[in-house]
Amino acid sequence: MVIMGLGHAGLPLARRACEAGLSVTGYDISPPVVRDLNAGVSHIDDVPAAALADMRSAGFTATDDDAVLATADTVVISVPTGLDERGDPDLGPVRDASRAVAAHLRPGVLVVLESTSHPGTTEETVRPLLEKGSGLRVGTDFHLAFSPERIDPGNRRFGIRDTPRVIGGCTPLCAKYAVAFFSRFVDAVVVARGTREAEMAKLVENIHRYVNIALVDELAAYCGHAGIDVWDVLDCAATKPFGYTPFRPGPGVGGHCIPVDPRYLAARAEQAGHPLHLLAAARDVHTRTPHAVVDRTAALLARDHVPVDGARVVLLGVTYKADVADTRHSPAEPIARELRRRGASVSFHDPHVTSFAVDGVAVPAVETLAALSGADVAVLLQGHRCYDPAALTAAGCRVLDTRGRLTSPGPAREEPEALP
Repeated sequence: MVIMGLGHAGLPLARRACEAGLSVTGYDISPPVVRDLNAGVSHIDDVPAAALADMRSAGFTATDDDAVLATADTVVISVPTGLDERGDPDLGPVRDASRAVAAHLRPGVLVVLESTSHPGTTEETVRPLLEKGSGLRVGTDFHLAFSPERIDPGNRRFGIRDTPRVIGGCTPLCAKYAVAFFSRFVDAVVVARGTREAEMAKLVENIHRYVNIALVDELAAYCGHAGIDVWDVLDCAATKPFGYTPFRPGPGVGGHCIPVDPRYLAARAEQAGHPLHLLAAARDVHTRTPHAVVDRTAALLARDHVPVDGARVVLLGVTYKADVADTRHSPAEPIARELRRRGASVSFHDPHVTSFAVDGVAVPAVETLAALSGADVAVLLQGHRCYDPAALTAAGCRVLDTRGRLTSPGPAREEPEALP
């Protein structure tokens, strides 16, 4: 098999397939990525050097030569589906990958798209490119399916093997081939009615989080205005054993999926004349949240009569998720940008990140938390395990806690004493 795209989804998939005994080759258009992987250097947290060494021992190699596609009996397209400079969906990598596959496609090959996109991408974008470029026909000469990645970086409980695989085939036979393939290295597969249903299912998973994170962020803003402890509210609500899914406020959404994937459905729905108003409202909240963090930072500085212009601000945790090294779409970026715009001197501390830049301008790093004593305010953006609440409380400067690490011990579980 050949996996196209050796990023946060493709490389872990290659690892799991190697563990199951499959012959795997990775294809990526980035020569540095290919060079490093073949040298035993991984750029993905979920595939550490030891795991990569095991993969290479099992026969895994990486290449930037698309001629390797001619040798594959199965091709998995796992390329990025991001946004363009206007914030609109960008299917360019998917189209490029499809054209490359088409140029080398042989009868009997299974092609699987696992890149997240709007419903219809497999049938309306990938299929025509494969058929036109190869002269072959889906369901007759080759097989095509959609099976979305469900990677959760840093998750120590669930991985590719024990996370069910959703599969949607262009034809029932396509689905059968895809089921046979994935059943070799995942514990369970779920067959959708078709590719559109599988594509939509992936979007629903991330939209569920997108909307609910916006909800708790907006509730947190209201609770702050009303003098209500939002962390205590959410801790109490989370004790309900049914009918409630816990979500926590923060400085804004980040990562490749949550801020990006809903835009694919929203754009598709708008084109169809059926705008999704709840998604638009959630997007508005997510756009405003980082600016609200800066406003709260300014209010905290004002308590000490320190103007934002010239204030020394340290951002604690600039990754989008706790205990990972990924800064993609991190809310730290718009927060740092706005603080700089208001004249603040911004630096950062993050044990998982060696460098962090905003608009091409590096943000200075603070090596140790001891340096906080020289700051006017520290803003806790990410709840890395290394950030001990007691140490931050004694940091020597004010701390704005956007994650509830310093103020949320959780509700008491004991029964109250009986009244006399």
